[in-house]
Amino acid sequence: MRLAIVTHSVRHNDGQGRVNYEVARAALAEGCAVTLVASHVAPSLLEHPRVRWIPIEIGRIWPGALLRHQLFALKSAKWLNAHRDEYDLLHVNGFIAWAQADVNTSHFVHSGWLKSPYYPFRLMGGPRSAYQAIYTRLNAHLERWAYRRSSVVAAVSEKVADELRNAGVPDEKIEVVHNGVDNETFEHASGSRQRFGLPDDAFLLLFAGDLRTPRKNLGTVLRALKQLPERVHVVVAGRVKGSPYPDEARALGVADRVHFLDFVEDVPGLMRCVDAYVFPSRYEAMSLSLLEAMAASLPVVTARTAGGAEIITAECGIVLDDPDDSAALARAVARLAGDVRLACSMGVAAGRVAREFGWSRMGARYMDIYRRVLRAKASEAGNGAGRGIDDAHPGARWVPSEGGDSK
Repeated sequence: MRLAIVTHSVRHNDGQGRVNYEVARAALAEGCAVTLVASHVAPSLLEHPRVRWIPIEIGRIWPGALLRHQLFALKSAKWLNAHRDEYDLLHVNGFIAWAQADVNTSHFVHSGWLKSPYYPFRLMGGPRSAYQAIYTRLNAHLERWAYRRSSVVAAVSEKVADELRNAGVPDEKIEVVHNGVDNETFEHASGSRQRFGLPDDAFLLLFAGDLRTPRKNLGTVLRALKQLPERVHVVVAGRVKGSPYPDEARALGVADRVHFLDFVEDVPGLMRCVDAYVFPSRYEAMSLSLLEAMAASLPVVTARTAGGAEIITAECGIVLDDPDDSAALARAVARLAGDVRLACSMGVAAGRVAREFGWSRMGARYMDIYRRVLRAKASEAGNGAGRGIDDAHPGARWVPSEGGDSK
């Protein structure tokens, strides 16, 4: 099988990029040839003789993600349409190319976020708010267009599957394929509080995420912290530049109990030296960091609005109904901080659940979907469509795309 994957990045150090990285690895392990139509690809993948990279260069000179994503969609579609005979199956991610796909993975449903009661942006709310509102509405429309044209839409959680149905995607097209996690790395990592400059005698909550957006909801964590005993501290992993939260922590009088670490390279090591993971995101499709915390045997406190909460049982974490209820969040954390035995048992249970969501399991699910789609295509076109799963077509490691995309 010759597989083409279209995504902005195929790397092992970010969410959607990691998913596509593992999908590519699973396909290569089964003898497939893989073409990556992307802006960034992990060097380790490019070393493989059956990987071909079609670089889509956009650059930072174009203002705003709205325009950059459209340029990517046009450039990627141009290459795909001109080279249809060079791949048997096309896998995309949401609306990312003006091309019809066989498999489409939904990592985020913009129509679901738009309809959320926690959606903060309005057309009349000022320039930034208006831009975000337009961005969400346009992406919601384009996603529906892309999903309607795809044979299979893979939802990364049951929450996403429900939102796809609400967006008009037929139920028979939807497959739930949960994201995976590197259990081995997080389970066996080691780290010390001293290395990260953290207090030895505190009950440490870890929050990890984008600190520039209110969607991740660190503000509610800080307000909950104000209601908790002095021994409870929050460790924050995420880019601090441009974030309002250091000032908010000072305004709330909890700055001495909030440890902003900025970008952290060794996340597994950090997770192994804290006591719990807190993530009351106002909207999430399927949080990789939530799975990583569970793999590190941390009890988790999250909200139903965070995709992935569906896999958290009462034995391994606490799921809040309202992500903005700081009092409920404080009570949940106080329960863990006041009962070491409970926190430890929840962490052990979280590790057991995480072991059911390894990357190999996710990769196998996608390979099953690919085979089914290829069989359906072959059936529709007679015996002349598609190639067998073992009929790999070696490709060069780097091929310049058309329209000035070569480096």
